[in-house]
Amino acid sequence: MSKLETNTIDTISGSTNLTLGGTNATDITIPSGVTITNNGTQSGFGGTNTPAFFAKLGSSQSISSNTDTVVQFNTEYIDSDSKYDTSTYKFTPSAGTYLIGFNVAIIPSSASLRQFVGRIRKNDTGNTVAGSGIYSSSSIYENGAPSWFNGTGIAEANGTDYFTVKVYGYDSGFTVQAENYPCYFYAFKIIE
Repeated sequence: MSKLETNTIDTISGSTNLTLGGTNATDITIPSGVTITNNGTQSGFGGTNTPAFFAKLGSSQSISSNTDTVVQFNTEYIDSDSKYDTSTYKFTPSAGTYLIGFNVAIIPSSASLRQFVGRIRKNDTGNTVAGSGIYSSSSIYENGAPSWFNGTGIAEANGTDYFTVKVYGYDSGFTVQAENYPCYFYAFKIIE
């Protein structure tokens, strides 16, 4: 093995690309304790957390009792790859692993609301990515005060899978509040 000791490697005049290794090189080893300082741009390594989106509820949404209903998060703040649809309220990402979450604030229509479930559904089936809920022997109605529900989970997507947030109230309708309450749905790709 040969050893080259130098302080600077640069391209020859008129050339813009510097190549380390050649047709026989398979690995470049950087020893432990060495710091790589990047003062330029990098490509071909690392990763990105996209697609990513963040959507909020534009106006309050009334939900009927005993009805599994998609929350209409129709106001986008971030949608890096146009993977969230503000008319169907679906996130349909490219293949990968995603962190997905939601937060809703609800106000029951009456004191008869005793159970509530909010969850992120994959492909609108029984696949629940994350969720939260409440069961009370009496009522979760507190003189018009909101109740908060949220969930965060990790899910695999194959490129055609989609995700929505659905809510369900037993025995009473309710309103998902938008004004002055943070009701949102978000996701981003986890770097693998």
